[in-house]
Amino acid sequence: MQFTNYAKTLTAALSLAVIAGCSSGGGTQDGEMGGMSSGNTGANAQGMSSSQGAQGSSMGQNDQMPSETTVYFDFDSSNIRSEYESVLNRNASYLQSHPDTNVVLEGHTDPRGTREYNMALGERRANSVKQYLTIQGVSASQIEVVSYGEERPAMQGNSEQAYAKDRRVVIDY
Repeated sequence: MQFTNYAKTLTAALSLAVIAGCSSGGGTQDGEMGGMSSGNTGANAQGMSSSQGAQGSSMGQNDQMPSETTVYFDFDSSNIRSEYESVLNRNASYLQSHPDTNVVLEGHTDPRGTREYNMALGERRANSVKQYLTIQGVSASQIEVVSYGEERPAMQGNSEQAYAKDRRVVIDY
């Protein structure tokens, strides 16, 4: 009976090790993961192309701080949209190649909802991005999470366009 429990525990541990290995090895380069998502063709082409632009090699891409550092969310959601996976992969690649660099993930919301709810939602969004980056291999010690809720709007106004810009996480280097 004890051997059966030991075997089950060992099997579960091996399964987790395989899953962890697959998840961290899946995004070795920006283009690989970006090619799987079809949301933003401009970003995918930029990540996969090595002959366009000033950085000719993948080493150059990892040495340069990513220019896109904002991830937008749907209303009342902390799920990362597939179109932003390539943005996060580029940031993860940069952070992995620069282990001394730290970032602050700033979670924001639109003004709808109570102050407490928006603070919690901003934190959930920032933690979603943190989880994504750590799965890609970034050390959790490089990441700090802050929620601003609705306090720092990106765009003034009460339109859906303004609200969409407010629902975001900013990766602050």
